[in-house]
Amino acid sequence: MMIAFLAETAGHGAEAAFPPFETWHMPSQLFWLAVLFTALYIALSRFILPKMSDTIEKRANRVASDLDEAARLNNQAVEAQKALELRLAQARAKARETAEKAREKTEAELASETARVDADLAKKLETADARISKLRADAMTNVEQIAVDTADAMITRLGVKASPADLKKAVSAALEQA
Repeated sequence: MMIAFLAETAGHGAEAAFPPFETWHMPSQLFWLAVLFTALYIALSRFILPKMSDTIEKRANRVASDLDEAARLNNQAVEAQKALELRLAQARAKARETAEKAREKTEAELASETARVDADLAKKLETADARISKLRADAMTNVEQIAVDTADAMITRLGVKASPADLKKAVSAALEQA
């Protein structure tokens, strides 16, 4: 309506009106508007919109499928992680057990080796003690004879005479007191 009014007022002036606004063009313009709108509506409703809706539906289905697959794979990953943690815990327990057994075995071997070495040392100490006792006894017999000889030499120098049995008896008494 506004277009018709503008077309009429434009025609009254000295200049020529804008051709699309001239009223005698209006029926053909309205006809082509209806034809083009109908063609566009049919094209959209029959061809373009169904393809778009199919594409959107396929995309939504694919997204849902991908999300389901991702959830399934996530569940598998969680289960695999739990299985891995279980295996690691079992491996750690087995390693601790093996280490404990090895430690016990090593301690047992060390204890037996220590006992063997202690027995060897005790045996060597006994042998050494026996040897030392023998050497001491031998030394004591020699000391006694040396002491008797020394006492005889000293008494002889002093001009006193004593029998070897008396000297031996006196030295033995002196050694027992010491």
